[in-house]
Amino acid sequence: MDQETTPGNPLSNLLLGFAGAAAGGVIGYFAFQWIIRQGFYPLALPGALLGLGCGVLVRRRSLTLGFACGLLALALGTFVEWRFRPFTADGGLGYFLAHFLDLQPITLLMIALGGFCGFWFALGWRRKPRSDSP
Repeated sequence: MDQETTPGNPLSNLLLGFAGAAAGGVIGYFAFQWIIRQGFYPLALPGALLGLGCGVLVRRRSLTLGFACGLLALALGTFVEWRFRPFTADGGLGYFLAHFLDLQPITLLMIALGGFCGFWFALGWRRKPRSDSP
């Protein structure tokens, strides 16, 4: 196996992580749509699934991926909130972003929770082997 395709290659790890994040984000968006039709409002779900998708595919823990997915999860949560509950005064994204802090505190908290979950889950679960293991 050459250097570019080995599982430990940082570029390969980033690409796998972002592919998983994209898949998780899309699943999270559609899961949000389905759950909102059931009468619930799972605003943290899209960001959490974005991070989970990344974390499932990464081969090594990466803070870079964690921070990137955390920011992407915040952006996805903001997008989902705008898409499903735009302001009545103006439904545009620019207006929404300009008045973002006018959202209810619980809404801001749920977007932040989705961002934190996106960061945390994107770190993955694979641990480095201990030095005393064979």
